[in-house]
Amino acid sequence: MLDTLQRLRWVTDGYAVARGLFSVAEAERLRDHYMELRRRGAYPGDAAGVDAGDSDPLKQYPRMIHMHRWDEVSRRWLLDPRLNACMTSLLGREPYAVQSMLYFKPPGARGQALHQDQFYLRVQPGTCIAAWMALEPCDSENGCLQVVPGTQHLPLLCTEPADTRVSFTDITVPLPEGVAPVPVPLEPGDVLFFNGSLIHGSGPNSSRDRFRRALIGHYAVGEAEKVARYYHPVLRMDGSVVPLGVSEGGGPCGVWVDRDGRPGVQLVAA
Repeated sequence: MLDTLQRLRWVTDGYAVARGLFSVAEAERLRDHYMELRRRGAYPGDAAGVDAGDSDPLKQYPRMIHMHRWDEVSRRWLLDPRLNACMTSLLGREPYAVQSMLYFKPPGARGQALHQDQFYLRVQPGTCIAAWMALEPCDSENGCLQVVPGTQHLPLLCTEPADTRVSFTDITVPLPEGVAPVPVPLEPGDVLFFNGSLIHGSGPNSSRDRFRRALIGHYAVGEAEKVARYYHPVLRMDGSVVPLGVSEGGGPCGVWVDRDGRPGVQLVAA
């Protein structure tokens, strides 16, 4: 579980790592489970179907989304009491579960440009939280997650085009000069929890023969009243459905400005 130092890191940096929250054996079983599911073909919610003949590794192993809606293994993991206990200790109350995802990220695959999860989930009031579990060793070579500590207090930033040669998404958020993301290496069974406004992303998998498979749960804070339509139905951590409202996109976004020689954020009309 999370110790005092990890909970302090959550407050100061916007993220915390629960080392060994799941066993290596559990991580391996989950890895094998999703490889078998992916081998069988496409599913509801898939962003794209499998195309084994495509040169893009992400077309050969596209990510899986909302697996908990049809796969009992995914549902049990998303609502696992260990995840709930960690997030409750960080947030002060139980979260709501809204999404499951599986990233395969085979060798040669592009990463994902820097972004904020809240841009997509639009939780109101409050924000979302992610539980990002490594299913195998994740490091800089195979494209581990990178975070920008301390950005959890920022509003949603205005997006700009991303370099799609290295990112499978086409938008990103900029960073001011002198600010850079830091890698978060993980071992199988480690879980990285991070605030929905924290800027994060990942680089390409530059390894020759290693995947970087990760299982991710997205949650809304327990005081939330709305979340974007795509994330309904919303679940309590006991599996029951909670009737949250639907939030809409839009509104002002932040841009970096110089404030007495230090970077700050100013809201502008979107």
